[in-house]
Amino acid sequence: MKSIAVFCGAGEGNKPVYAEAARLLGAALAGMNIQLVYGGARIGLMGAVADAALLAGGSVVGVIPQFLKTKEVAHTGLTELITVDNMHERKLRMHELSDGIITLPGGWGTMEEVFEMLTWGQLGLHTKPIGILNVNGYYNALSTQCDIMVAEGFLNAETRKMLLHSDNIEDLLNKMHTFIPVSVPKWISETGT
Repeated sequence: MKSIAVFCGAGEGNKPVYAEAARLLGAALAGMNIQLVYGGARIGLMGAVADAALLAGGSVVGVIPQFLKTKEVAHTGLTELITVDNMHERKLRMHELSDGIITLPGGWGTMEEVFEMLTWGQLGLHTKPIGILNVNGYYNALSTQCDIMVAEGFLNAETRKMLLHSDNIEDLLNKMHTFIPVSVPKWISETGT
């Protein structure tokens, strides 16, 4: 992988472990010569992952909608900052610029971003690896919910394999590097899954 999009919060959460994980991820990507593509802000986990990648000599591309440039305080020290018109264009551009996706902790926006990437993959629009860095057990309940979706017949068990997860950066990156895309059947089956 030459570039990875990282979705994460514009806040830091209430535990230092989240920002520390973001910094470790940014440094790890730079150390592997993997370009970071992210939401373009200099605050929160977004700022932490970008600053760490830059400090380690990495290439960092930010993508930010015009209306968020002041609210999220656009990062002006990036390798490249791309301004788009809206949130949808932000996700699409980040997707286009990346070979894989990693999700750190975040709120509504982060959840929406990773689920749209999963949905696009389920529909066969891409075959990129999608990983969740489960910092401090943040995504334990989400993993359980995904299993419930399979058990209750709303998600195909094969499709469930699209969402990689680990609490360890190196392990997650290894899973992403060795990811074999799932075979995506017709976009919807007779049973609706």
